[in-house]
Amino acid sequence: MSSRLAEASRAALSEGGELASRIDAFAPRSAQQDLSVAIADAFETRGTLIAEAGTGTGKTFAYLVPALLSGMKTIISTGTRALQDQLYHRDLPRVRDALGRGLKTALLKGRANYLCLYRLNQAKGEPKFANREQVAQFQRIVAWSGRTRMGDLAEVEALPEDSPLLPMVTSTADNCLGSECPLFADCFVVQARQRAQAADLVVVNHHLLLADLALKQEGFGEILPGAQAFVVDEAHQLPDLAAQFFGEALSARPLVELARDAIAESKDVAGALATVQGPSRELEHAVRSLRAAMDDLPVRGTRRRAAELEASELAFDALDAALQRLHDAVLPLRETAPGFDSCIARAQESLSRLRRWRGETPRAIDRDDFDMPFEVPAADGEDSPPNGTMQAEDTGVHWYELTARGFRLSRTPLDVAGPLAQHRERSHAAWVFTSATLAVGGRFDHYAAKLGLDDPRTLLAPSPFDWPRQALCYLPTGLPDPVVRHYTESLVEKLRPVLEASGGRAFILFASHRSLREAAELLRGGPWPLFVQGEAPRPVLLERFRASGNGVLLGAASFREGVDVAGEALSVVIIDKLPFAAPDDPVFEARLEAIRRNGGNPFRDEQLPQAVIALKQGAGRLIRSESDRGVLVLCDPRITSKTYGKVFLDSLPPLPKTRRIDDVTAFFVPELHAVE
Repeated sequence: MSSRLAEASRAALSEGGELASRIDAFAPRSAQQDLSVAIADAFETRGTLIAEAGTGTGKTFAYLVPALLSGMKTIISTGTRALQDQLYHRDLPRVRDALGRGLKTALLKGRANYLCLYRLNQAKGEPKFANREQVAQFQRIVAWSGRTRMGDLAEVEALPEDSPLLPMVTSTADNCLGSECPLFADCFVVQARQRAQAADLVVVNHHLLLADLALKQEGFGEILPGAQAFVVDEAHQLPDLAAQFFGEALSARPLVELARDAIAESKDVAGALATVQGPSRELEHAVRSLRAAMDDLPVRGTRRRAAELEASELAFDALDAALQRLHDAVLPLRETAPGFDSCIARAQESLSRLRRWRGETPRAIDRDDFDMPFEVPAADGEDSPPNGTMQAEDTGVHWYELTARGFRLSRTPLDVAGPLAQHRERSHAAWVFTSATLAVGGRFDHYAAKLGLDDPRTLLAPSPFDWPRQALCYLPTGLPDPVVRHYTESLVEKLRPVLEASGGRAFILFASHRSLREAAELLRGGPWPLFVQGEAPRPVLLERFRASGNGVLLGAASFREGVDVAGEALSVVIIDKLPFAAPDDPVFEARLEAIRRNGGNPFRDEQLPQAVIALKQGAGRLIRSESDRGVLVLCDPRITSKTYGKVFLDSLPPLPKTRRIDDVTAFFVPELHAVE
């Protein structure tokens, strides 16, 4: 029997209920009501629920209704800041007003989103600006700082998300002065925290939620313990993000900022600059030299791989020495300026992380101990071990990643199920995990295991769309094995008739950037305008694609999510290969090896479920509303030739399937063809 909260939630979402009466274009959906009832029951029992809500279910309203009706202190976590803003500024007010609930709500972001008045003052007058545009942007921030109430830098018009000014005017957990700050009383981070503490419902993002759970000192630790219910939306992202937060990392930019902050603190202390400037510049030089020394390494690799290059080991030694010298130089100055104490602590922590990463820990287990060849799960890969050398310890995997001008040294745990389970149990709260992509073949075992959940309540809320009428799945014939060199060329030839039938209006998802570039070259000069990932910022690319009317959008893995184009502009989604994870990910490799050592099957237990979820995310771009129509093209011949192909097909919505291009043409031009 459902609880009173469950009954009230169903009523609010039903025909004649508050939402139907007060929200324009709201349409009652049985799957949405079932989802809301399950969430309400989890709230009432302080239980745990995993719920997959197919596209179009309306999961946001399904969890907002019981959250608002319950009166419980609720934390809602979303995948990105953009979704966070959409939820807080658009969806939440509509549901709250429809229900007539005057509850206090708050939007809480990580500290890097809020202006730091102390660091803004430190940046004034500094010759740090690369060009006049940066000077103009800085002046806009200064002018805005005098009138903002919230201090949220999203309010500053035309300020890019990756602006180099942001580290100058925001604080991090490392460089924040806390209560020692002379401007603490006016701190926007403190004010945001206070609003959240007083609110009944707080909207956060996964980064902030996990930072608090992992005690990463984001400054909001007093909020989460008081929550009675947590709703984690876009929950499929949580396990991989949690691995980042329960590990630790050291990257180039914070080290450069440490050096520059030490100099900035010296400007008002007599004689300090002469002491600090040399070690600070030495640290900057050591960071640049390390990045240059790692140029001959692969973009990603393990600690062991980096150790094979003598130049990089010498550069690590130099970085260690530079951090030690800066620490020693600043130590006698700690009482002379509020920021010096922070600089000392940051130097100590960076040294500790560097030394832990370099292996001042128990002996590592090495992949070479197992002497296993690698084979991509392609022709015969149903049980293929991963590639490369791996260093895995009880504390996780030690690995690096290079960017164009920087590096990141990470220690990542192989398993976050234990710490996540501990935090859930300690909270004594209800936990709801929901997303459009959580189940594999209708089951949640894989996801539940990653979160450390034993026999949780689960719900599969099907999409309300009319799949036989709205969609078609085309499985082309005659394509070669995906590992052959000419696969992309063959693929493009198979796709031309599809694009001719649809008149462009297609989104092609590639398993690799190399395949994306090859296909872009092969399609250039055709009748359809091309929009290629990397040739313009993502929002600009999507807007141009929407406006074109007949464009073809080409993207790789990061475009599986967030491409939300309803209507005729996107009528075909094409997936070139089954999205098995790249074999150059050291953490993934280590995870597979750990499964093998524990007697499991890496392909069945990890590679296959992860690829199924990734395929569902890509396929989910096709039908976004009740009026959408479209064709999903799955090109990889393994989906029909391999036994595991059925798992992929069974995990998709109930689309009718065909292997005939004539049926695709008939889908778009029904008056000229009859589907057999």
